[in-house]
Amino acid sequence: MSDLPDSSANTSAGAGGTGRRAARSAGTDPDKPESEAERLRRRAQFLRDLAEARELRERVQPRRAKAARLRRAMRMRTFRR
Repeated sequence: MSDLPDSSANTSAGAGGTGRRAARSAGTDPDKPESEAERLRRRAQFLRDLAEARELRERVQPRRAKAARLRRAMRMRTFRR
């Protein structure tokens, strides 16, 4: 994971994330396709943010999160053979 940016650089852009997006679009040519490393960096950051949001949701709404977890488990059991 050494090619991923540290989280402190991303949190300074603000909670909305628009600072990162603006900095990214300003530094690259819109016609040039992004590199694989940049795509993977952005994907890793997105997955970290998604996991953080799930954890926060489970802490804030434990009953609803538990019900969602049980529904997901039932759905997974439905498709097993």
